[in-house]
Amino acid sequence: MTLLVIEDDQKTGEYLKKGFQESGYTVDLARNGIDGLHLALEGEHELIILDVMMPGMDGWTLISALRAKRDVPVIFLTAKDRLEDKIKGLQLGADDYLVKPFSFAELLLRVRTILRRGVAKDARDADIFQIGDLQFDAIKHKVTRQGVQIVLTKKEFMLLHLLIKRQGEALSRSVIASQVWDMNFDSDTNVVDVAVKRLRAKLDAPFEQKLIHTVRSVGYMFSDQP
Repeated sequence: MTLLVIEDDQKTGEYLKKGFQESGYTVDLARNGIDGLHLALEGEHELIILDVMMPGMDGWTLISALRAKRDVPVIFLTAKDRLEDKIKGLQLGADDYLVKPFSFAELLLRVRTILRRGVAKDARDADIFQIGDLQFDAIKHKVTRQGVQIVLTKKEFMLLHLLIKRQGEALSRSVIASQVWDMNFDSDTNVVDVAVKRLRAKLDAPFEQKLIHTVRSVGYMFSDQP
């Protein structure tokens, strides 16, 4: 994971960079608000550590500009310790606010907590799909097309989930068998083909647009494209 530290004090910035790198993170470091905003908008960072009092652009202005375009998590790390400052930072969209002087162990814990929260949210979002007229919700174990609920067996649901997660990819029968049945594929068995046939009968047959496609000499692919 990549972090962005925006800190004008050279000693503090290098200390943070070294500490996070030793904790397994990749770290970009900006020494003023203008460069920091540029990196925040152009780079791919999982979280930003942001000072308030900086040359060129202060942290308040920076997070306001950032929030207008991106939703990356931000932790304020600043000497501004008044309650009013903390409230202002959180109202501007910060995810956390830590006052200097600080414990790196505490900062690292806060970073990890926010990142875990984000990973959990991403995992939940990755289990809910809207593809054309199909709605797939792995959390509620529910599949609908054109508002009509489609009742699937456990294996059919697992098969569809795999195909959807890797939509646009041609999946071999061996990959499908290992992921859905936890078994090595035997060319003498037609378990995958039978399951796909049953799934198609429920998911595709009643509708004009077909979503499960046969890829000759390979296997199957899920796509809402013809």
